[in-house]
Amino acid sequence: MGGTAADAAGRQKPLRIVGLACSLRQGKTTFTATSLCLEAAKQVAPDQIAIEVLDLAARKIPAGPAAGIELPPGEQDDFPAIAQLLSDPATVGMVVGTPVYFGSMSSLCKAFLERCAIFRQDQFTLANKVAGVLAVGGARNGGQELTLRAVHTALFAQEMIVVGDGRPTAHWGGTLWNNAGDEIWRDEPGVATAKNLGRRVAEIALRLHGR
Repeated sequence: MGGTAADAAGRQKPLRIVGLACSLRQGKTTFTATSLCLEAAKQVAPDQIAIEVLDLAARKIPAGPAAGIELPPGEQDDFPAIAQLLSDPATVGMVVGTPVYFGSMSSLCKAFLERCAIFRQDQFTLANKVAGVLAVGGARNGGQELTLRAVHTALFAQEMIVVGDGRPTAHWGGTLWNNAGDEIWRDEPGVATAKNLGRRVAEIALRLHGR
């Protein structure tokens, strides 16, 4: 790349990737795994990738509005602010992290995805943004891949570009095991899939935007 082109690239605004930790347990293993994933994404191109991780346990996301049910007066709803962040053109990718409950996503993750119906109604605002998913289970083979597929299905319906974890693991996303101690970093193979997922999301986002 010539000097002028390199200077122009340096002046470009960073591409934002948002992580959404959808566990009801604030600051625990799903949040940690999602953070590790996004940190790996940023390392792909530190000057060109910006990251933001939202711990949805600290926010109120009622599911009722997805079904057209009005909220009672005064009930808190943090989804509109999240929707604004995700629909921002500067946000080019997102990673959804969820714990596994009986082979599927958490209730909080389900509520979040149901509320995302608003993007379909608004000319598919999330179309062509890159998406990845990670799941944290209570056993090594505890339904993580089933959970990934369930979340993937919702993201496909948004016309998002859904990717899995990249090489060398290269499967369907981050699959992690919380061995009852909340020390997710001890699951080295699982953490590797989360980091590979973050790198893959960043790589595709950069390519799509000519970086």
